[in-house]
Amino acid sequence: MIQKVRVQTAGQDNIKVYRLEGASEKEAKVLAEKLLSERTNQKYTINQPIHLWGVQAHPRGVSAVEIAYKPGVMNPEVESIMKAASDLGIKLIACDSSTEYFSQKVSFNPLIEHIVTEEPQTLLIKEKPAKTRIIPVRNLNAQELLDLSNETLFLNLEEMQTIQKYFKKIKRDPTDLELETLAQTWSEHSGHKTFKADLIVDGKKKLPLMTRLKKEALKHDKNIVSAFSDNSGVMDFYDGFGICGKVETHNSPSAIEPYGGAMTGSGGVFRDIAATGKGAKNIASTDIFCFAPVDLPASELPVGCLPPEYLLKRVVTGVRDYGNRMGIPTNNGSVHFHKDFRAKPTVIVGAFGITPKKYAIKEKPKLGDLIICVGGKTGRDGIHGATFSSGEMTDQTMGVHSSAVQIGNAIEEKRIFDALLDARNENLIRLVQDCGGGGFSSAIGEIGEELGVSINLENAPLKYQGLAPWEIWMSESQERMIVVLQRKNLGKFKEICKKYNVEFAVLGQFDGSKKLNVSFGSEVVGNLDMKFLHQGLPKRVMKANKPSNVIPADAGIQRAISSQASLLNESRSELDPRLRGDDRVEQPKSEKEWVKVLEKVLAHGNVCSKEPIVRLYDHSVQGTNDLQPFSGINLDGPNDSPVLRPFLDKKYGVIISHGLNPVLNSIDPYWGSIWAATEALSNFVSVGGDYKEACLINNYVWPFPDEQSLWSLDRSVDAVVDFMKVFKIPIISGKDSLSSTYRGKDGVVIKIPPVLCISVLGKIPDTGKTVTTDFKQVGSTIVLVGKMSESLGGSTYFDVRPTYVGDPSLIAQDDITMVPKVDLKILSKTFDAIHKGIQTGKILSSHDISEGGIIGAIFEMCVGGDCGVEIELNTSDGGRLKRSGSHDSSHVLKESNEVKRPDQFLFNETAGCFIVEVENKSVAEQFFKSVPYKILGKTKEGNKMEIYGNEEKLFVADVNDLKKVWQEPMRRMFP
Repeated sequence: MIQKVRVQTAGQDNIKVYRLEGASEKEAKVLAEKLLSERTNQKYTINQPIHLWGVQAHPRGVSAVEIAYKPGVMNPEVESIMKAASDLGIKLIACDSSTEYFSQKVSFNPLIEHIVTEEPQTLLIKEKPAKTRIIPVRNLNAQELLDLSNETLFLNLEEMQTIQKYFKKIKRDPTDLELETLAQTWSEHSGHKTFKADLIVDGKKKLPLMTRLKKEALKHDKNIVSAFSDNSGVMDFYDGFGICGKVETHNSPSAIEPYGGAMTGSGGVFRDIAATGKGAKNIASTDIFCFAPVDLPASELPVGCLPPEYLLKRVVTGVRDYGNRMGIPTNNGSVHFHKDFRAKPTVIVGAFGITPKKYAIKEKPKLGDLIICVGGKTGRDGIHGATFSSGEMTDQTMGVHSSAVQIGNAIEEKRIFDALLDARNENLIRLVQDCGGGGFSSAIGEIGEELGVSINLENAPLKYQGLAPWEIWMSESQERMIVVLQRKNLGKFKEICKKYNVEFAVLGQFDGSKKLNVSFGSEVVGNLDMKFLHQGLPKRVMKANKPSNVIPADAGIQRAISSQASLLNESRSELDPRLRGDDRVEQPKSEKEWVKVLEKVLAHGNVCSKEPIVRLYDHSVQGTNDLQPFSGINLDGPNDSPVLRPFLDKKYGVIISHGLNPVLNSIDPYWGSIWAATEALSNFVSVGGDYKEACLINNYVWPFPDEQSLWSLDRSVDAVVDFMKVFKIPIISGKDSLSSTYRGKDGVVIKIPPVLCISVLGKIPDTGKTVTTDFKQVGSTIVLVGKMSESLGGSTYFDVRPTYVGDPSLIAQDDITMVPKVDLKILSKTFDAIHKGIQTGKILSSHDISEGGIIGAIFEMCVGGDCGVEIELNTSDGGRLKRSGSHDSSHVLKESNEVKRPDQFLFNETAGCFIVEVENKSVAEQFFKSVPYKILGKTKEGNKMEIYGNEEKLFVADVNDLKKVWQEPMRRMFP
């Protein structure tokens, strides 16, 4: 019998519904009072309608609509109820939760939810056991092989023919499990085929992308403990510890179910940290999102895609719910907007952890070691997640790939992590592996490559019956880990799992066969040679060609505009205003216009305050933050990086930062990538870090690698390799996601702006020697430090300005179309000067330059300091910019240099430049004499930003008024 408990909260019309199968009415009452409702502000009924708090149950014209998760979809609330009921001595057969809405309009996601129209007779999912199928491939022709692949495998013809040849050789056809295993292992998601491919770029052979990155990274191994060999990279820390870092993408799942996609993205990257070596503790997380503007007209949303406002809200909620429940602080991130993310967003999640170095390296499995699954039960959720993420998105994606959707259960994962750390500390574990993309297939297949394994899937705990063996094997159900231990340690491990209420099962052992042997009971459902599984994938040879329409530095106006159109998108009829080669921008003519332009820049999605999002995350849990996301008098000035102190009795700490700007990669993938890496390291240095004590993590989110997109990816990798060479710091981890292209039935093709996200983790010996961005005192000297490019290509300023054509006082054409170039040789000296100034206490506050430009950085420092500034620019030509040589040494800013044009200066977004506060001019002269710098002005009392050019007032703006404009966009989204 099913007991139906309804619970309503005072002041709310909606009703929470719980169905409890196997409970008596008396037991249902116990659960309602002790678990499901709060006596102070909630009412409940059992098997009866509930009377709303003074409100008619069915207002005129409004019917109750009950929305529930579909059967089989993970419902974390249900998992908690089942466990809590057991703790109360009540043994439920099953339970479910849903919500009754009293509204004329109710939104829900049909991929994972449904409308409840009748009372269920049982909550159990009852299906007949599915059988293993034999897939005839040996006699298929080329087209038939492709048709088979296109259903769910996402392999090309050569790969399918390689599989066909293998099974012809062993004289049988594959089982469904074997074919799915090969597809997962050989997928772009798991196999990184593009990054491992031999390249022919513009007719010349080049080493694979992965080879180039690894080769350069491993030259700079001073701080490397582990790189490119585990679930996360590990860098050397202090007192025998290592710091782990991993950054992942979860774009495809988030595009079709953003809440679950974001949750499982967070959960997955947390498991990567926990599955590093013999286990590590998560201490921090990051979240970086790219969406279309939230005010995108519905008519511009492609078929089968979700609105960007809905995506943003649900992704943020998913990250919040998982991280907060896990007790892992989310203390670094960013949000970016561009129209061409309207078909497929970019969702990047990172995690950082700590472990003793003696546990940082996995121990090799031995013959007879046990393979144990720890954590959640297995269901159909997430099947084909890895292969799905390897394919392009279409207008049919949401329907066809709904099985790839997962919902996470953070509480379950928290218990698993606690249990595994205990087992690690007891020295019971040889290694830990995450069940991520590909489920058991990936996790067990990888660790079994050398010895071979025997697995019996009948031992796997299931959410419900009826799963075929291949579904159990491929399922990406969340909150599962694989642990390898010696048989003699099983008893102690079992005790630890019982202590933390964590389920586990012995799936098999290492058998020395060098094969993947999988059975279900007595039936053999898979038997593959490990060598073929892991080394049989044909190596690709891929061609990359520079588009004939790429913008050269001296491009003419018409060539520039036509070339950018086809470079970015095959389907676009109108260019992003930020990139139009014929947009010639006249600077503001009046004080009112200056203020209006500044307001537009500050309100831009890429510049505006993200505080309402950040405040949803618990960024101070664990108590390790020495420098939080916001600081200043009112705690609303954004800082460049968080600083964590993992051990409160020690001075040393960790700095985490990141950088990206997809628009710049669309214009110039090399210099756009240099900008991203520079921004990431500038954020690190700006709070007090020494770049020589840092390591990098790179994430590529790119359109499908056709010849043009692959060319831009190749240029981006070249940029990252050059960046490592100059600064002599390594990449220790990374991830590629090369499927961000949308193809609609109507022929529309949308490629995202290429995303390179560079994350930085590093160590600092004394967290007391760090600075925040807020101005500290009145009367301080404000200094621009660093070499500033004159290019404004891709800037926020050009995105908000009207155009004027034909005016001779225009900014030079190449400054519109060119990405601001960073002088890497000068940059290292700039970093050293900033670091020295902070460590000696001479720099009182520091903020690096990024979106919003110089004026944006000064404004944010005013917000934090609750003060005003007086800035004098001293232009040389009354605001008219003269054409000069392209980006040579004459552009180096020193105290004697003059600004050529105020708007080009104030809204300049050159990475690697800093606004710093020092006590007086002599301090600036002392610390910055060997690098480009310019004294800009003074901090002052009040809340006015006074900006002068040639001793004439350009504008005066009220910081508080600007602050309202800056904060409004996200406050409107997240009230």
